[in-house]
Amino acid sequence: MPKFVLNVIQPPGPPPADIDRIMADVDKLDQELRTAGLWVFAGGLAPASGAKLVRPGEGDVTVTDGPYVETAEQIGGFTIVEVHDEAEALAWAGRFALATGLPMEVRAFQ
Repeated sequence: MPKFVLNVIQPPGPPPADIDRIMADVDKLDQELRTAGLWVFAGGLAPASGAKLVRPGEGDVTVTDGPYVETAEQIGGFTIVEVHDEAEALAWAGRFALATGLPMEVRAFQ
């Protein structure tokens, strides 16, 4: 079965006041995925402001602070699923979007 990553697109700023309820809803969805044998991995990411960029040079690399893309919205977390098809991945992403109130990006692994 194909694998997809479901990326949570997070706006800048602090988490919402109801973050505990949101995370409880996300945990329930993760458990449903596990029970169905569709869950591969999930995790939250530290703020993009703490990211490091490693660029290749002439035989060495340069490390700089900051995200690769300068944008207000960043990937705040992700879930990797192994599902039957893209439609199923999109359906799960829709459930996560409703639980978090945030947009979800769905991408297939090659």
